[in-house]
Amino acid sequence: MKQIEGKAWVFGDKIDTDLLAPGAYMRAPMAELAKHCLEAVSPHFAVNVKPGDIVLGGNGFGMGSSREQAAQALMELGIGAVIAKSFARIFYRNALNLGLPVLVCPDIHDINNGHTLSLDISSGIITNQSTGRSVQCEPIPPFLIKLIEDGGLLLSLQKRFADTPNV
Repeated sequence: MKQIEGKAWVFGDKIDTDLLAPGAYMRAPMAELAKHCLEAVSPHFAVNVKPGDIVLGGNGFGMGSSREQAAQALMELGIGAVIAKSFARIFYRNALNLGLPVLVCPDIHDINNGHTLSLDISSGIITNQSTGRSVQCEPIPPFLIKLIEDGGLLLSLQKRFADTPNV
């Protein structure tokens, strides 16, 4: 699996799905919803984030409702991966099902906003290019790596069934 390299966007504990996908914009097209992603805690995030950038969170990232738009908004903005000390289960699985890499990593306390990170998804190793320090995250299981490589659950299933002969 490829390396992801981008700028770190660091957030604290309990970043919930309402912050990622604000309820007031849930009926709007995804491009509009994404413009408001995390604006309550970082008003300039959506305008300044670049494709490949990496979001870091504390404990409970993605807690709250089960809305998959929370992960979709991050993907719409081009986020390369989300790394957190812990995730809400539903957000974690929604992100993987959509093809967004998410890694659990309790030892990210010395990564700051703006640091340049390089992430090897397969091994789970983050290298902070700004400090030279590397950190081992919990690796994503191989079957979920395959799901991400395929572009998410739906594309993975389409690919799998397209390769299966009709009986």
